[in-house]
Amino acid sequence: MKADLQNDAPIGLFDSGIGGLTIARSIVDKLPNERIIYFGDTAHLPYGEKSVDAIRFYALKICKLLLESNCKMIVVACNTAAAAAYDVLLEFFQDKIHFVNVVDPLVVKASELAKRKVGIIATKTTVKSNIYKSKLNTLAPDLEVQQLATPLFVPMIEEGFHKQEISHGIIDAYLNHESLKEIDTLLLACTHYPLIRKQIESYYKDEVKVMDSMAVTAERVYQILSSNNLLASKRSDQSHEFYVSDYTESFAETTHMFFNEQINLQENAIW
Repeated sequence: MKADLQNDAPIGLFDSGIGGLTIARSIVDKLPNERIIYFGDTAHLPYGEKSVDAIRFYALKICKLLLESNCKMIVVACNTAAAAAYDVLLEFFQDKIHFVNVVDPLVVKASELAKRKVGIIATKTTVKSNIYKSKLNTLAPDLEVQQLATPLFVPMIEEGFHKQEISHGIIDAYLNHESLKEIDTLLLACTHYPLIRKQIESYYKDEVKVMDSMAVTAERVYQILSSNNLLASKRSDQSHEFYVSDYTESFAETTHMFFNEQINLQENAIW
């Protein structure tokens, strides 16, 4: 039995950095009455280079903070955290709050739309976990699934280099890898990667279906809140809240870009 959750309570989200903002924006677009509390663990990014135990520790600490903020749902807006820590989060907190991760909705959609060969690009930890491959093999055993770790993408995006010409060489080098030859579908298995989706689609010249977690995760959030009668009936007078574990101007600028409003980005060094 969940705790006494309120309709007007916020939705909590967390990621290692700015990537989860793609999910936050999608949720706000889908559910404009909802208020969000976002935590970017910038002190520890990128998660893809951290150990599983470290990621679990970070995730548990952040979720405790979001629970103390009276959230009605926590969205693990980070593929690496979902791969490494989701089961542990459920073990500790599923009786208190609703959870959504960004892996399962994308896997379900890909199993329905992919035809023959699926490519997955993600952080090292996500690839090593085999979470996407194993779940896809279960839902669609006839699909061939290939994975490729693309560790330079997250720091490239966090530092703003995805907006510069240098990004094309890095993107092309990864996508030209032998394991991704002849794919018909590519999953962007990191919430940072939608920020370079246009470059990726340009590389494939629309011959490969490129999929990310944004819309499908927002839809899953809607389904769970609706089925539990937890949808907010009206927009709160309170603003969205954004926190980071290590303040940077670039994060503040990116957050403002995503939400097109005055952002009060606060540092909360919970470590």
